[in-house]
Amino acid sequence: MAPNRLLTPADLHGLARLAGDGVSGTSRLVEQLHLTILSGAAPVGKAVEGRTRGIPGLVYGSIRGINALVGAGVDALASRVITPTPEGDAWAAREQWLAALNGILGDHLAASGNPLAIPMRFREGGRILTLERDRLEEAFARPSGRLLIAVHGLCMNDLHWGEAGGMPERLGKSLGFSTLHLHYNTGRSIADNGRELADQLEILVEQWPVPVEEIVFLGHSMGGLVARSALAAGAAESQAWVDSVSRMALLGTPHHGAPMERLGHRFETMLGFSPYLAPFMRLGGIRSAGITDLRHGALPAPLADVELFAVAATARTRVGGLLDGAAGDGLVPIDSALGRHNDPERALPIPEDNRLLVPGVGHLGLLKHPAVYRQLRRWLA
Repeated sequence: MAPNRLLTPADLHGLARLAGDGVSGTSRLVEQLHLTILSGAAPVGKAVEGRTRGIPGLVYGSIRGINALVGAGVDALASRVITPTPEGDAWAAREQWLAALNGILGDHLAASGNPLAIPMRFREGGRILTLERDRLEEAFARPSGRLLIAVHGLCMNDLHWGEAGGMPERLGKSLGFSTLHLHYNTGRSIADNGRELADQLEILVEQWPVPVEEIVFLGHSMGGLVARSALAAGAAESQAWVDSVSRMALLGTPHHGAPMERLGHRFETMLGFSPYLAPFMRLGGIRSAGITDLRHGALPAPLADVELFAVAATARTRVGGLLDGAAGDGLVPIDSALGRHNDPERALPIPEDNRLLVPGVGHLGLLKHPAVYRQLRRWLA
């Protein structure tokens, strides 16, 4: 078992690059605010564009130039002395902060080639699975033709399901599934993650040691949207694995968006009304594509022959009050999690018998709640 480290040399390199990106972004923010003040712009109006000139321009340019030189030096040194992080057992302490960082900045990490960006892969018990037939035979002593694919939520990883695989593993053992956990960068856009998951599933089904008879998704929060996106992408490309998908069980998934992201977007829009506040829109723009995708959560409806199950929670212990729908589990409203919508075109085709509302539970509590496990076991059996 690998030591439970918090940082690796590659992580330090990634953090150094991220710090350099922060210096560059901050200098541009301050320069834009400086330019706005020098221009004497009115308090309300369009943002002032351009760069400062003279001594201020020289100072800001020097800061960015020195920062770029330092960054290049760090990269050159790292390429010579740092070896890639070994792909072995997951280190729980490191996994927690890395998952959160990827949820917030993951699209930037991926686009800039930062070593902190989490690559998409399947894992089992925290161990990375190589999608080759002989390697999969080594990982699964008795592979089943029925696969349960667990997909975690925003700022999380597969270890959040609990020890020994948690609820997905328990369901798999009791119902005869081989359970695989998806580990991915939740800061990337849902569409990008969906397309990559679809491609990886095509390889997985081709390399699986026995013929795949059935695939069931178990998604929590954003994970449900990524699973739905993968199904849509796979169907659009006529990929073979899509025909094996029979059911999707989605826990606390914001099918119609999450209010917190909509509030963040409105606040960011308000900053744009003043040229003196507009530079700070850069700070609002820090949140990842994955987070902004949660504003509305709109995706194509799943295929008609895929049965859907939806679980919602409300932090309130008594169900039936006027605030239930709005409060939800603290992050996702009840109607959004259950796929209900006033517009029939946006409502998901989920029968009432396939819906469950759990009172007195928060968003993360769905991962380990005994009532959720019991209901999933009934549905998936």
